[in-house]
Amino acid sequence: MKRTHLSTLFLFVLGGIVIGYLGDLAIVSTGAKALVPPLSLPITLVGVAAIVLILAWPIRRAVKGKATKRLDPFRAMRVAVLAKACSLSGALVLGVGLGIGFFLLTRSVVATADTVWLAFATAIGAALLAGAGLLAEWFCTLPPDDSDSQKEEHAHA
Repeated sequence: MKRTHLSTLFLFVLGGIVIGYLGDLAIVSTGAKALVPPLSLPITLVGVAAIVLILAWPIRRAVKGKATKRLDPFRAMRVAVLAKACSLSGALVLGVGLGIGFFLLTRSVVATADTVWLAFATAIGAALLAGAGLLAEWFCTLPPDDSDSQKEEHAHA
């Protein structure tokens, strides 16, 4: 599995901005109230970010050789996939939060500060989730094999 590229995260953020802005525009154009994320969303995103880092820490210790017991490779792969999913979903929710925030700020009738703050708090929580996912991916990365580089040196000698 390859680590998440910055360009992929950038595309997910852009897609989220479009979804958030146009989705809120479509909701308001039907006469309904604008979508405002609840306060529990950024709190939950930060909580999930903390859980991902807690799950990835023992893998980091095993990769560095500081672990006392053997690590299950299936567990390590599950945590790596969870970390990748968190980085991608965090980037998408970051974009949605920014899109909703930009929509609320660009209306002719400016929304209250509380609703705008909730949209940007969601974006901040999602950015923390994406960052924690990227850090957990890095925790799960194996160092390069020394034996492969030695084999290449001998092949060229």
